[in-house]
Amino acid sequence: MDILRFITAGSVDDGKSTLIGRLLYDSKNILIDQLEAVERASKFKNDGELDLALLTDGLRAEREQGITIDVAYKYFSTPKRKFIIADAPGHVQYTRNMITGASNSDLIIILIDARNGIIEQTKRHSIIASLLNIPNVVVAINKLDLVNYSEEIFNQIKEDYSKMAEQLSLNNVVYIPISALDGDNIVDKSENLNWYKGKTLLDYLESVELQNTINLDKARFPVQYVIRPQTDELHDYRGYSGKITSGIYKVGDSVTILPSGTESKISAIEINQEKVEEAFAPQSVILHLEDDVDISRGDLIVKSDSLPKLEQELEVLVCWMGDKSLKSGSKYLIQNNATQVKGVIKEIEYKLDVNTLGKQEVEQVFLNEIVKLKLKTAKPMAYDSYKDLASNGGIIFIDESSFVTVGAGLIQ
Repeated sequence: MDILRFITAGSVDDGKSTLIGRLLYDSKNILIDQLEAVERASKFKNDGELDLALLTDGLRAEREQGITIDVAYKYFSTPKRKFIIADAPGHVQYTRNMITGASNSDLIIILIDARNGIIEQTKRHSIIASLLNIPNVVVAINKLDLVNYSEEIFNQIKEDYSKMAEQLSLNNVVYIPISALDGDNIVDKSENLNWYKGKTLLDYLESVELQNTINLDKARFPVQYVIRPQTDELHDYRGYSGKITSGIYKVGDSVTILPSGTESKISAIEINQEKVEEAFAPQSVILHLEDDVDISRGDLIVKSDSLPKLEQELEVLVCWMGDKSLKSGSKYLIQNNATQVKGVIKEIEYKLDVNTLGKQEVEQVFLNEIVKLKLKTAKPMAYDSYKDLASNGGIIFIDESSFVTVGAGLIQ
């Protein structure tokens, strides 16, 4: 049975947590003790209704304020498919938390309050979905019960969003009218929305075709650890352990070690202490080479007929996640998989205006802003563009003094 990973995104109070709670409740994926705990907590609400948002908002601060702060993961299944849900915060200051959940998602549900239509945070989350190349987008137009289940309002929002989706080149966009609070079109078809002839949300989630996001053409193996026991039994043992992020490796393959450019051949491959003839992404393996070459953590072993780029100057799209602003000349640690190098910001080319999708010249970048910049690293970095190979095209910016992750970047 396959697994669909999806994230819910939208602005504050658009109903993301309620939607997930309703999905779990109506699909009968809530344990009795969970339901009893939610019922007890719901008694403190004025209207006495079951507050399904409490199923995902687990932090005390979240429950007190009625907001989502951190990404909450929930797991459920139906006879057709298993699901991993990430409930992302809606507040602007927690957009960085949303990026974390979105980076591994096969699908994003963007909630829009039918009363408000498309707002700034809707656009920001849609831009992030576009930058991360999320394969499927569901635009769930929520709270239609508060606008008398108006087909006209639904169609207007659909038309407005379609124009933006085209600008952003979003993939496989579908539109579903819902009421998360009342359960309309979540699991069962709604009589209140009988003008809508499409699938319910759960029907669509169960049937959407999953793309194979693992690239088996370009072989990339970031070395995480060099195994050299130097015992009497394993005197000459030298293995390079890590996870194959893409591609296929076979015994006898000619490989190149980057950034040094040294060449060798694979002499053996181990998985779970057993020798195999081939291995592929996303398996964790130990590779052995015919030659004793100088390899350390962070080096990249690639097949010689499929080399990545090796450069010191990179063009990167960045979503800034740091409380301190980013400026030209700022220095950070840059990490791509197991590779970590020092880098300096050479130039901020432009900031993406969330409202107009236009480009603005800026001298510094603040929290949650999306910019394109030029970056120079202290030594050459082996990379692929994010669009060509996401597993080797994403980087993070790390503050050198606090070691806090302050930015997420997509190499162009």
